Amino acid sequence: MSPTTRPARTGGRIRSEDARAAVLSAAAELVETQGYGPLTVEGIAAHAQVAKSTIYRWWKTKAAIVLEAFGGAVATRMPQPDTGSAATDLTEFLRELYRVVEHPGRVNALCGLMAEAQLDPVFAAQFRQWVQSRRAVVADILRRGMDRGELTADLDVDHAVDLVFGPFWYRLLVGHASLRPADARAHVLGLMQGMAIEAP
Repeated sequence: MSPTTRPARTGGRIRSEDARAAVLSAAAELVETQGYGPLTVEGIAAHAQVAKSTIYRWWKTKAAIVLEAFGGAVATRMPQPDTGSAATDLTEFLRELYRVVEHPGRVNALCGLMAEAQLDPVFAAQFRQWVQSRRAVVADILRRGMDRGELTADLDVDHAVDLVFGPFWYRLLVGHASLRPADARAHVLGLMQGMAIEAP
């Protein structure tokens, strides 16, 4: 072997990254098929073909695993629209958000994660960080609308974001009314009126 030739790298960081990806993939798949409640770290480990100790090296709880797996999938699936119209952007975002009801496993996961966040202060901080990443997408939509003069200049953006997500979470958790993607535009028009946004 010449001084400049090195053997192919095996194990170490590459192997760890493969194992981590396998755990996240297993968690995402199992929560879709089993729901959040029945899911266990043991089940995730078996499905990913890794040891439980490998999982606990990175995550302390089932909730933390599911949040990372679910959060990554959501970031991939959910749009970050920028069409030049706040109303159109919000409609596209809400339509995709409401489509979660087409996947009972995802609904179950969201409800389970919300419940865990009420009981575990450490996980609650992680959950809020993820929620904030989703809120930031809507806040950007609203701020662009303000810059274009579609929304009033003194709009309370944080409160407006609450108005966008509030009905989603309330209906998801309480179940008193349905979430339907087809209703997204009507809901946006109602929001626009409430926030003094000029309808397109």
